[in-house]
Amino acid sequence: MATVDLSFCQGDDDSVRTDRTVLIVGKLSHLNSLAWSDVRDTLQTLVDKETWKTALKSLKPNPTDKCPLWLNLVTVAALPSKVSRHNTPSSAHALTQLIQMCIPGKRDGHILVVCEKTSVFASACAIARAFPLFSRISGHNLLDKAYRVTAEFVCVEPNKEPLSTATLMANMSYATSYCLNRVAESIRLTARIVDSPCCEMDTEQFLKEVRAVGLELGITPIIFKGEELRKRGFGGIYAVGSAAASPPALAVLSHTPPSATQTIAWVGKGIVYDTGGLMIKGKTVMPGMKRDCAGAAAVLGAFSAAVRQGFKENLHAIFCLAENSVGPKATRPDDILRLYSGKTVEVRNTDAEGRLLLADGVVYASRDLKADIILDMATLTGAQGIATGKYHAGLLTNREEWERACVAAGRSSGDLIQPLVFSPELHFSEFSSAMADMKNFDRSNAPCSCGGLFVGAQLGFDWSGVWIHVDMAFPAYSGERATGYGVALLLALFGQATDDALLQLVSPLRPEIDGPSGGSQSPRSNPKRRKLI
Repeated sequence: MATVDLSFCQGDDDSVRTDRTVLIVGKLSHLNSLAWSDVRDTLQTLVDKETWKTALKSLKPNPTDKCPLWLNLVTVAALPSKVSRHNTPSSAHALTQLIQMCIPGKRDGHILVVCEKTSVFASACAIARAFPLFSRISGHNLLDKAYRVTAEFVCVEPNKEPLSTATLMANMSYATSYCLNRVAESIRLTARIVDSPCCEMDTEQFLKEVRAVGLELGITPIIFKGEELRKRGFGGIYAVGSAAASPPALAVLSHTPPSATQTIAWVGKGIVYDTGGLMIKGKTVMPGMKRDCAGAAAVLGAFSAAVRQGFKENLHAIFCLAENSVGPKATRPDDILRLYSGKTVEVRNTDAEGRLLLADGVVYASRDLKADIILDMATLTGAQGIATGKYHAGLLTNREEWERACVAAGRSSGDLIQPLVFSPELHFSEFSSAMADMKNFDRSNAPCSCGGLFVGAQLGFDWSGVWIHVDMAFPAYSGERATGYGVALLLALFGQATDDALLQLVSPLRPEIDGPSGGSQSPRSNPKRRKLI
C-alpha cells in the first residue's frame, strides 16, 4: 500500500493533467448551484458541459449517489440532502466513504468539495480519515514514490438557490489551507499511532512520538516512568503496567503562553495493548486491543495542531501510558491500590484498567498543573458502543453549558458526541467497597456513566472547575482502521482559544472576556478569563 501525500490547496494547479482521479462532491443542491466555468478546469478536457449536466440530473442520493463522468477516473458524487439533528451537517462520514470508493489512493488524485463555509473544517477532517498512513503490506508499491492527493473547496451561501460565479464565495485563503493541512496531519498521526501494533508502538515508542511532537513545537516533555511512578504516588498507572516488559509512564507536554487567562488540561488514556490483565480477554475480543491508546493519541494530535494554530491559553497534554499485560507482577483481583488522589481502590476487574490510569492523570492535572478545565479522553468501556453507538462518543461532564458546547463542537467537527446520564448521587454507590474507599468496577447499573464517574470522583463531585469525560471506544475505529477520532473535536471545542479564524468559526465558545458562565467560579481562575457559552 503506497503512501498518500495529502494537501489542501487554493485552486487546482494540476488541472491540465489527465492521468489522475478526480472527485467532485457535495450536496446535490450545492452541485447544481455551480456554473460550468467553476468545474471546467477541474474536469480537464475529458468531460464536456453536456455530460456534466446529464450526470447531475441522474444523481438520486439515497442517502448518497455517484456518477462516473469518464471511466473510473472522473466522478461526481452527491452527499445526503438532509441529516438528522444528531448528525453533522457536513455528512462527514458519508464523505469519507465516497472518497474511499472514488479515490483509491493508487494514483494521484484531486478532490473538489462544494459546501457551506461552516462545513469546510469537518469535510477536511473527513478527507484526512480516508487516507491512513500505517501499512506493512509488502509489494512493489512500497518502493514507489508517494501518490499526491490534493483537495480544494468551493464555498456556497447557505440558501439553495442557484448561484452565479460572481456570488460564489472565494476559495480557501492560504491561512485556511495551512490550518487544514496541520489538522489533517494531526488526524493522520493519531490514526497511525492507533493502527500500529504493540510490537511497534509500546510505551517507549509512544514516548518517542511525544518527544517528536515536543521537538517540533520547542517543548521538552516531563516524563515519569517505571519505579518513579510508584515513588511519586501514581499507583493506578504503575499497577496497570507493572507486568509489561515496557514500563508504564506518565508524560506531559505543556504550552504556557504569557497572555493566558486560564489553564486547560487534556488527559489521554494510552493503553498500548489491553490483554485484560489476569482477567484475560477472550480470543474473539482481544484482537484490536492495540486501539486502546486512541485517547492519548488523539490528545497528542490535537495538542500539536492547537499549539501550531496559536493556542492562547495554558494547555497541558497528559499521556497515561501502560500495557495491560499478564505476568508475575500483574495486578490481581482483590489487590488494593492507592491512587494519586490518595484514595484506595479495591481491584474487582483487571480489565477495567483505563479508569485507574485516568484517575491519576486528572488529579495530576488539578493538583500539580492547577488546571481550571480538565478533559479526559479514552476508549474506556465496551458499554459506550451500546449506549451511543459507533459514531457518537459518550459524554459526561459536571457542567451543563459544557455539555451543550461539546455536542455543538461534535456536529461542527464531524467527531460526534452524545451526553450520557450524569447522576453521581444515583450511580456512584455502585463503587462501594467494604475493603477500600471504592472498587474499580460494577456492571449492574449504567456502566458507561459509572466508568466516567470513577474518574470524576478523584477530583470530587463538588470540584469547582470544569471536568469533561469523553468515552470514544467505538468511534475510534471504523472497520479495521483507526479514524483519528478526537483531534477535530478538541480543536473545535477549544477553537476560540486559538488565533485561527476557521477554528473560531466552528467553535461553540465565545471570545468575550468575562467571568466563567454557570456554576461557581474556580478559586484559582482568573476573573478575566475567556467566557464560555
